[in-house]
Amino acid sequence: MARLMDKYKKEIVPSLMQKLARTNLLSLPRLQKIVVNMGVGKALQDKNRMEQSAEQLGQITGQRPQVTKAKKAVAGFRLRIGNEIGCRVTLRGRRMYEFLDRLISIALPRIRDFRGVNPKSFDGHGNYSLGLTEQSVFPEVDPDKVNFVQGMDITFVTSTNNDDEARELLRGFGMPFREA
Repeated sequence: MARLMDKYKKEIVPSLMQKLARTNLLSLPRLQKIVVNMGVGKALQDKNRMEQSAEQLGQITGQRPQVTKAKKAVAGFRLRIGNEIGCRVTLRGRRMYEFLDRLISIALPRIRDFRGVNPKSFDGHGNYSLGLTEQSVFPEVDPDKVNFVQGMDITFVTSTNNDDEARELLRGFGMPFREA
Protein backbone atom coordinates (compact mmCIF):
# COMPACT_ATOMS: atom_id res chain seq x y z
CA MET A 1 0.00 0.00 0.00
CA ALA A 2 1.19 3.53 -0.76
CA ARG A 3 2.65 5.43 2.18
CA LEU A 4 0.25 8.39 1.95
CA MET A 5 -2.75 6.09 1.48
CA ASP A 6 -1.84 4.40 4.75
CA LYS A 7 -1.28 7.80 6.41
CA TYR A 8 -4.71 8.96 5.19
CA LYS A 9 -6.49 6.01 6.78
CA LYS A 10 -4.54 6.01 10.07
CA GLU A 11 -3.77 9.69 10.79
CA ILE A 12 -5.62 12.10 8.49
CA VAL A 13 -9.12 10.60 8.85
CA PRO A 14 -9.15 10.78 12.70
CA SER A 15 -7.77 14.33 12.69
CA LEU A 16 -10.33 15.46 10.07
CA MET A 17 -13.13 13.85 12.08
CA GLN A 18 -12.05 15.87 15.08
CA LYS A 19 -11.47 19.18 13.22
CA LEU A 20 -14.68 19.01 11.19
CA ALA A 21 -16.74 17.51 14.08
CA ARG A 22 -18.12 14.65 12.01
CA THR A 23 -18.66 11.00 12.86
CA ASN A 24 -19.48 9.65 9.38
CA LEU A 25 -16.32 8.56 7.54
CA LEU A 26 -17.94 8.97 4.12
CA SER A 27 -18.72 12.64 4.76
CA LEU A 28 -15.02 13.47 5.19
CA PRO A 29 -13.14 15.01 2.26
CA ARG A 30 -10.90 12.66 0.29
CA LEU A 31 -8.72 12.89 -2.77
CA GLN A 32 -10.58 11.53 -5.81
CA LYS A 33 -8.01 12.07 -8.57
CA ILE A 34 -4.97 14.04 -9.66
CA VAL A 35 -4.84 15.37 -13.22
CA VAL A 36 -1.41 16.27 -14.64
CA ASN A 37 -1.58 18.33 -17.84
CA MET A 38 1.20 19.52 -20.16
CA GLY A 39 0.26 22.11 -22.75
CA VAL A 40 2.78 21.75 -25.57
CA GLY A 41 1.99 24.68 -27.84
CA LYS A 42 5.38 24.50 -29.55
CA ALA A 43 4.41 21.05 -30.89
CA LEU A 44 2.82 22.83 -33.87
CA GLN A 45 6.29 23.73 -35.19
CA ASP A 46 8.19 20.70 -33.88
CA LYS A 47 6.39 17.31 -33.75
CA ASN A 48 9.32 15.83 -31.80
CA ARG A 49 8.44 18.03 -28.79
CA MET A 50 5.09 16.31 -28.32
CA GLU A 51 6.68 12.85 -28.30
CA GLN A 52 9.34 13.90 -25.79
CA SER A 53 6.80 15.65 -23.54
CA ALA A 54 4.50 12.62 -23.56
CA GLU A 55 7.42 10.31 -22.80
CA GLN A 56 8.59 12.48 -19.88
CA LEU A 57 5.05 12.80 -18.50
CA GLY A 58 4.77 9.02 -18.66
CA GLN A 59 8.03 8.65 -16.72
CA ILE A 60 6.91 11.14 -14.08
CA THR A 61 3.45 9.65 -13.49
CA GLY A 62 4.05 5.98 -14.29
CA GLN A 63 1.10 5.95 -16.67
CA ARG A 64 0.83 6.46 -20.43
CA PRO A 65 -0.44 9.99 -21.19
CA GLN A 66 -3.39 10.83 -23.40
CA VAL A 67 -2.54 13.22 -26.23
CA THR A 68 -5.02 16.10 -26.38
CA LYS A 69 -6.05 17.73 -29.64
CA ALA A 70 -7.36 21.21 -30.48
CA LYS A 71 -11.15 21.51 -30.46
CA LYS A 72 -11.22 24.95 -32.07
CA ALA A 73 -9.27 26.62 -34.84
CA VAL A 74 -7.48 29.84 -33.82
CA ALA A 75 -5.91 31.67 -36.75
CA GLY A 76 -3.76 33.89 -34.50
CA PHE A 77 -1.96 30.83 -33.14
CA ARG A 78 -1.93 28.98 -36.50
CA LEU A 79 -4.02 26.30 -34.84
CA ARG A 80 -6.36 23.95 -36.68
CA ILE A 81 -8.94 21.54 -35.34
CA GLY A 82 -7.30 18.20 -34.56
CA ASN A 83 -3.75 19.50 -34.03
CA GLU A 84 -1.96 17.81 -31.13
CA ILE A 85 -1.39 20.52 -28.52
CA GLY A 86 -0.90 18.76 -25.20
CA CYS A 87 -0.94 15.62 -23.11
CA ARG A 88 -2.53 14.70 -19.81
CA VAL A 89 -2.73 11.91 -17.27
CA THR A 90 -5.50 11.22 -14.75
CA LEU A 91 -4.20 9.38 -11.69
CA ARG A 92 -6.41 7.49 -9.25
CA GLY A 93 -5.89 5.00 -6.44
CA ARG A 94 -2.42 3.81 -5.49
CA ARG A 95 -0.65 5.63 -8.34
CA MET A 96 -2.28 8.88 -7.27
CA TYR A 97 -0.98 8.57 -3.71
CA GLU A 98 2.50 7.57 -4.90
CA PHE A 99 2.64 10.57 -7.25
CA LEU A 100 1.46 12.90 -4.46
CA ASP A 101 4.14 11.49 -2.15
CA ARG A 102 6.89 12.10 -4.75
CA LEU A 103 5.54 15.58 -5.49
CA ILE A 104 5.44 16.71 -1.85
CA SER A 105 8.60 15.05 -0.55
CA ILE A 106 10.94 15.23 -3.56
CA ALA A 107 9.82 17.50 -6.42
CA LEU A 108 8.55 20.63 -4.62
CA PRO A 109 11.64 20.98 -2.38
CA ARG A 110 13.85 20.80 -5.50
CA ILE A 111 12.30 23.96 -6.97
CA ARG A 112 14.63 26.96 -6.82
CA ASP A 113 13.60 29.64 -4.29
CA PHE A 114 10.66 27.54 -3.10
CA ARG A 115 8.74 29.14 -0.24
CA GLY A 116 5.59 27.03 -0.40
CA VAL A 117 2.61 26.69 -2.71
CA ASN A 118 -0.10 29.34 -2.97
CA PRO A 119 -2.89 28.65 -0.43
CA LYS A 120 -5.39 30.62 -2.55
CA SER A 121 -5.30 28.43 -5.68
CA PHE A 122 -8.59 26.71 -4.88
CA ASP A 123 -11.44 26.98 -7.38
CA GLY A 124 -14.32 27.44 -4.95
CA HIS A 125 -15.42 23.80 -5.25
CA GLY A 126 -12.66 22.14 -3.21
CA ASN A 127 -10.24 21.52 -6.09
CA TYR A 128 -6.64 22.76 -5.93
CA SER A 129 -4.37 23.55 -8.88
CA LEU A 130 -0.70 24.35 -9.05
CA GLY A 131 1.71 24.89 -11.90
CA LEU A 132 5.31 23.80 -12.25
CA THR A 133 7.59 25.64 -14.65
CA GLU A 134 9.88 22.73 -15.46
CA GLN A 135 9.66 18.97 -15.56
CA SER A 136 13.23 18.36 -14.38
CA VAL A 137 12.32 18.77 -10.66
CA PHE A 138 11.11 15.16 -10.75
CA PRO A 139 13.88 12.60 -10.21
CA GLU A 140 12.46 10.27 -12.90
CA VAL A 141 13.43 12.72 -15.65
CA ASP A 142 17.09 12.48 -16.69
CA PRO A 143 18.40 16.08 -16.92
CA ASP A 144 20.90 15.09 -19.62
CA LYS A 145 18.10 13.96 -21.95
CA VAL A 146 15.99 17.12 -21.48
CA ASN A 147 16.22 19.20 -24.66
CA PHE A 148 13.70 21.85 -23.60
CA VAL A 149 11.98 23.02 -20.44
CA GLN A 150 8.28 22.13 -20.30
CA GLY A 151 5.85 23.22 -17.60
CA MET A 152 2.83 21.36 -16.30
CA ASP A 153 -0.38 21.95 -14.38
CA ILE A 154 -1.37 19.64 -11.54
CA THR A 155 -4.97 19.60 -10.30
CA PHE A 156 -6.09 17.84 -7.12
CA VAL A 157 -9.80 16.92 -7.26
CA THR A 158 -11.38 16.34 -3.84
CA SER A 159 -14.78 15.01 -2.81
CA THR A 160 -15.75 18.18 -0.94
CA ASN A 161 -17.23 21.43 -2.23
CA ASN A 162 -15.63 23.50 0.52
CA ASP A 163 -12.18 25.02 -0.02
CA ASP A 164 -11.36 25.09 3.70
CA GLU A 165 -12.04 21.35 4.09
CA ALA A 166 -9.92 20.60 1.00
CA ARG A 167 -7.12 22.79 2.40
CA GLU A 168 -7.18 20.81 5.67
CA LEU A 169 -7.05 17.56 3.70
CA LEU A 170 -4.04 18.65 1.64
CA ARG A 171 -2.34 20.08 4.72
CA GLY A 172 -2.77 16.65 6.35
CA PHE A 173 -0.95 15.06 3.41
CA GLY A 174 1.91 17.52 3.99
CA MET A 175 1.29 20.03 1.21
CA PRO A 176 3.66 22.94 1.98
CA PHE A 177 1.32 25.96 1.83
CA ARG A 178 3.09 29.29 2.26
CA GLU A 179 1.87 31.67 4.92
CA ALA A 180 -0.74 34.04 3.51
